[in-house]
Amino acid sequence: MGHMDILRSALKMFDKVIVAVGYNSAKSGFFPPDLRVRIIKDAVEGMDNVEVCSYRGLTIDFCRDKGVNCIIRGLRTTTDFEMESVIAQANRKMAPDILSIFIPAGHEYSFISSTVVRDVLNNGGSARCFLPKNVDIDKYLQLREA
Repeated sequence: MGHMDILRSALKMFDKVIVAVGYNSAKSGFFPPDLRVRIIKDAVEGMDNVEVCSYRGLTIDFCRDKGVNCIIRGLRTTTDFEMESVIAQANRKMAPDILSIFIPAGHEYSFISSTVVRDVLNNGGSARCFLPKNVDIDKYLQLREA
């Protein structure tokens, strides 16, 4: 839900927003990237000015390939800001033409993290209250296990 809040804020600034799912070889996410793309597409269904895609490599290279000059990053806490600030500074050094923009999530979403959602799901709980209504998490859990 925090991501959707950030997306709605970004759409107030931009005519089109690309939600980009990066492949991070250092992480093994709860869902593989192709499934994450499908989940996000469900979440943004009906939002014609949102594109969802995945990429490998540096985010700045993806931006250049797409002709994008801004990276939107969501923030929940000061810890997020510290981590995202370091990434933004590195990106700025490598690509001064690409701007990082931080958008804070609404306070009602500040406690929701992928770790919390993963923990709930791993322990058999329902994470529906943390997810957009049109995301059928049970379907994706079955696909993940298949």
